[in-house]
Amino acid sequence: MKNNRQELILSLIEQQDVETQEQLLTLLDQKGIQTTQATISRDIKQLHIIKELSSSGNYRYRASVKPVEHAFNAKLNLIFKQCVTSLDYAQNMIVIKTMPGLASAACAALDKVNYPEVIGTLAGDDTCFVVVRDAQAAASICAEIKEIIH
Repeated sequence: MKNNRQELILSLIEQQDVETQEQLLTLLDQKGIQTTQATISRDIKQLHIIKELSSSGNYRYRASVKPVEHAFNAKLNLIFKQCVTSLDYAQNMIVIKTMPGLASAACAALDKVNYPEVIGTLAGDDTCFVVVRDAQAAASICAEIKEIIH
């Protein structure tokens, strides 16, 4: 039911200018989907729907081309600042040391960044192992992470 509702929401905002959650609720109701404003609000957040200025000068809902990255980057920075204790690279491999039990969180955060150079990550208890395409990519990613944690 949730997937159907969310697909319909995406379809509705693509087909017409939807300016408010109330308007979206009405359109869903017309399509036979009974829901609440709170549910719509959660759907909007999960679907990464943003408001943009339309050609008519009004704001309308639009599916984001890619998820809003500001909030994610803030979470990533927080995860790295709080759990990474050290990191280094050799050739095309990066080793990230974390507080005990937090390597999975660091690897998951790194995976979410979706670096095209990263081939894969592997988490232990306090160590992340990252394989990248080449030594230059390893150096670049290490420098970026060091900048985040310092």
